[in-house]
Amino acid sequence: MSSKIELSLSRPNRIYRPSEPLEGKIVVKSSSSISHNGIRVVLNGSVTLQVRGGSAGVIESLYGVLKPIIILNRIIEIKPAGRIVSGTTEIPFAITLRNPKEDNSERFYETFHGTNISIQYLATADMMRGYLHKSLSATVEFIVESDKADLLNQPISPEMVIFYITQDTQRHPILPELKSGRISTQCPMLEPLGGELTVETSALPISSIDIHLLRVESVLLGEKIITESSLIQTTQIADGDVCRNMTMPIYVVLPRLLTCPTVLAGPFSIEFKVAVVITFQSELSRLHPKSDPLTPRLWMAMETLPLELVRTRFRVQVLLYAENSCWKSHPKTGM
Repeated sequence: MSSKIELSLSRPNRIYRPSEPLEGKIVVKSSSSISHNGIRVVLNGSVTLQVRGGSAGVIESLYGVLKPIIILNRIIEIKPAGRIVSGTTEIPFAITLRNPKEDNSERFYETFHGTNISIQYLATADMMRGYLHKSLSATVEFIVESDKADLLNQPISPEMVIFYITQDTQRHPILPELKSGRISTQCPMLEPLGGELTVETSALPISSIDIHLLRVESVLLGEKIITESSLIQTTQIADGDVCRNMTMPIYVVLPRLLTCPTVLAGPFSIEFKVAVVITFQSELSRLHPKSDPLTPRLWMAMETLPLELVRTRFRVQVLLYAENSCWKSHPKTGM
């Protein structure tokens, strides 16, 4: 005799908002008729915080995983005690994530998978079968995004920052060279990060130009704030030496689960940065091919800028016109 339970959500992307119902079905497959003490769905949402030895001292690292922040904890009975016939049985359900009876409910932070901070929402289907039989269970992660009422009403225009990479901007000596460009420091979650870069002069040939997307996670530990930066992804915009005085577009697609709107909460914060990294062709770079891309090196030039991620009510389509360096934003309805 074999029995198993599956949990299937109605949306293939598993993205829901707190005010929307979480819909799906519980599928029970059994080779024979089975009795149970009830079928329920358990919804859990929490912010998991931890500190690591690399970003904290010896005493702080002993704390390890801190007490999680509970966002959602609900148990809903879907079917009372009874009997399930043999074969495949589908039990539909619909549960509103935010309980309207709770006025002071915890804020629903968006789903985020980081290094020291993780915001996760889980739905678990349980079929309880008593002491003599093993209970059946299935768990699925669903993704939470902000309610439409909490989003910005108007599309935002990209906030552009002009940057220069010269010897004066670096913490270590480099040969005479100059890079200039501009990049957006406020970006909607559904749009790519855009900008442009121009190599004006360089005494050494360039090996690569990359855009690093960084997460900056801060955790409050007692009276001390532990902050750690880590690399999310790298996007190469130039391979090899590039033509001088030629404008190169910057186009970076944001990964969904590894990014979220910038959060500045009491016990923790999630912020982001973007780094423009130029690697030169030199013997030193060949000797250290696997060096940390975030650590300043003699064969690298780097400029790091803060990046605010937001979620808007409307999509913003950003178009780059390289011939006249003009940025225009066009609102586009939809999410």
